[in-house]
Amino acid sequence: MTALLRTDGIKKAYGGVQALNGASIAVDEGTVAGLIGPNGSGKTTLFNVITGYDRADEGQVWFGDTTITNAAPDKVFATGIGRTFQLTRIFPRLTVIENMLIAAQARDKPKNLLSWFGKDAWTQHRRRATDLLEFVGIEGHAHLLAGSLSYGQRKLLELAYVLVADPAVVLLDEPAGGVNPTLVNHIADRIRQLNAEQGKTFLVVEHNMEFVMGLCSTITVLESGATVISGPPQIVRTDQRVLDAYLGADIDEEDEEEDPR
Repeated sequence: MTALLRTDGIKKAYGGVQALNGASIAVDEGTVAGLIGPNGSGKTTLFNVITGYDRADEGQVWFGDTTITNAAPDKVFATGIGRTFQLTRIFPRLTVIENMLIAAQARDKPKNLLSWFGKDAWTQHRRRATDLLEFVGIEGHAHLLAGSLSYGQRKLLELAYVLVADPAVVLLDEPAGGVNPTLVNHIADRIRQLNAEQGKTFLVVEHNMEFVMGLCSTITVLESGATVISGPPQIVRTDQRVLDAYLGADIDEEDEEEDPR
């Protein structure tokens, strides 16, 4: 496999706080990858550096063979990298379908706006937006104000909002956070379907270990802004450095209970 998205030795400091200290990750094309670590390990900061919301002090971000280090967010989005946020970012005073159409326009950036709003093009954009709302399961809310949605529905809208631009890789920042178990399973199923049927590449930050371990083929662990290990879930979950940094208490307790001695 070829890394579609990778970072090499990213460093980022805020004053005297070193948020990232040589963070490196490689996401192979057509995979679902996970990024985990304890609170304050630099996961969201790495997302922000990749997508241009923060500037790296050192290191490089690569999308395919092109460096996008410190590119502006709109430039990163236009290259084919979409993302969601830990706290959903939608336009609450616009309808759900209007949110979707704004995302489509942001990706296309037509030179002639009149051509984008031509009858055939407009019909095509609306059809795709509607299809994606149906895919995530909130098509019945298309003409409601986005601000009236529940938190879980907003998560689904944000996922559809990103997908309408058809990015090559999707970065999901805690997609299961604050969402009920039924919706968590629904989101996981949608990710699996997109990956299996379209080869869509995902990088997921999540604290829900069951969600990550069951969804991702490769997991990278950050600790104090640096990469600890990257590998398949069965290797990561038993690595002593990971147990010490992040999962130790829970897994150690389970092992003690199951120890026949």
